[in-house]
Amino acid sequence: MATALITGASSGIGRDLAILLSRRGYNLILVGRSLSRLETVLPKLSHRRVQLLALDLSKEEHCSQLYRQCRGQVDLLVNNAGFGLFGEFTGTKLDTELNLLDLNVRAVHILTKLFLRDMVKQDRGAILNVASVAGYLPGPLMATYYASKAYLLRLDLAIWKELKKRRSRVQISTLCPGPVDTGFNRRAGVQFAIPGRSSFWVAAYALEQLEKGKRVILPGWEAKVVAVLGKITPDSLLLEGAWRMQRRKEK
Repeated sequence: MATALITGASSGIGRDLAILLSRRGYNLILVGRSLSRLETVLPKLSHRRVQLLALDLSKEEHCSQLYRQCRGQVDLLVNNAGFGLFGEFTGTKLDTELNLLDLNVRAVHILTKLFLRDMVKQDRGAILNVASVAGYLPGPLMATYYASKAYLLRLDLAIWKELKKRRSRVQISTLCPGPVDTGFNRRAGVQFAIPGRSSFWVAAYALEQLEKGKRVILPGWEAKVVAVLGKITPDSLLLEGAWRMQRRKEK
C-alpha cells in the first residue's frame, strides 16, 4: 500500500490533500509544528494507517530527523509547509524573513534532495512541491515570499528535466495556485485582493493533474492567466501591476 508524506498537513491544502489521499487508500505521514492541530485532521480521514509527527521544518535538524524516520517508506512526498510576509523589504523583520526562507526554501530543498535520491534508486515515486503563481512574478511588498516561490518553481523545472534525460519514472510536479482560502493570509498579515479558491478544490485539482504527470499545476483560470502574463509582460509593467495589487492586500 502506498504511503504519502505531507508537510504543513494540519490545515489548508495540506489537510485537504491528506483527506483525499486517505480516500484513495494511501497510508499517511502527516507533519506539522503542532501535534494537537494535526490531531484535528484525524476524524476527517478514512481508516488507514496514519502517523503524526510534530516537527519544525525551519530547523535543518528536524528535516534530517524526518528523513531518518521515514526513509524507505515514502511513495509520494508533498512539500506544502510554508508562510508569507507582507511589508516593504526595509521594514520587515530579518529574523522572520530568514525563518521564511528556512521553511519555504531550505526545508523543501533538503527534503526533495534526500527523498528524491531514494526514489531515483528505486525508479519510482513522486514529489509535489507547493509553490505559488507568485513564482512567476516580482513581488514588491512581499519580496521574500515571492522570491522563495520562484526558487521552488525553477528548482523543480530543472529537476524535472534531469529526470526526463535519465529516463527515470520518478515524477516531480510543482503546484502554483493563486489565492486560496486558507490561514495563509492571516499569518502573512494581508487580505486577498480577489476571493480565494477553496483549498479542497485546489487539492483535488492538484491530485488530478499529478496523476496526469503535469510538470506545473496551475489551478483555475486566474493562475493560468498570471503565469502567461508573467512570461510575456515587460518587467516594468509587471512591477507596477504587482505593486498595485499588493497595496490592495494591506489590512
